[in-house]
Amino acid sequence: MTVYIASDHAGFTLKKLIINDLNEKGYPVIDMGTSSATESVDYPDFAHAVVDALEMEPSAQGILICGTGIGMSIAANRFSHIRAALCHSDHDARAARQHNNANILCLGERTTDKDRALDFVHTFLTTPFDKGRHQQRLEKIKC
Repeated sequence: MTVYIASDHAGFTLKKLIINDLNEKGYPVIDMGTSSATESVDYPDFAHAVVDALEMEPSAQGILICGTGIGMSIAANRFSHIRAALCHSDHDARAARQHNNANILCLGERTTDKDRALDFVHTFLTTPFDKGRHQQRLEKIKC
């Protein structure tokens, strides 16, 4: 499974940490930017890059990071093929996949402990969608 990842400047350091961790675990990771923690950029540009990649490769997963994760989740969830989940706990990451079949994990570098963020990523990427009654609910939110 390919993992597309992007951040704005406020999420750059956490993004690099996650990329290194995923590379060590053997995940194919594609970094969609940004390339600096010091140059201010607009988070929607990077959210859209991951959204576009997931439209072309629906079996892939995405990770978006900004200062709080809020902006990235709002920008990504504007698109009907995206279910972006802002997660602050391992439980959130598990439920996002099990119940909502989320395809993008959103994190906030300023609000999430780095070690815990790596746990959330691992949980998100390894938890399957439960389908069943949850699929029925997802059908009700389709655009």
